[in-house]
Amino acid sequence: MELVIKIALIGIVVAVLGQILSRSGRDEYAMLTVLAGIVAVVLMILPELDELKDIFSVFDL
Repeated sequence: MELVIKIALIGIVVAVLGQILSRSGRDEYAMLTVLAGIVAVVLMILPELDELKDIFSVFDL
């Protein structure tokens, strides 16, 4: 549950920053902000996927 809350918080912050940057005419920075948010979330999820792989190996899937 903690991971979901962190991802939601990052999503909200990135959305707000993206809108602020986009409306101020800095579309390229808005796009970089969104990409940085996506990378941050993926890096947070990767260890969890590794743990999920370990669970699947227990059940021989």
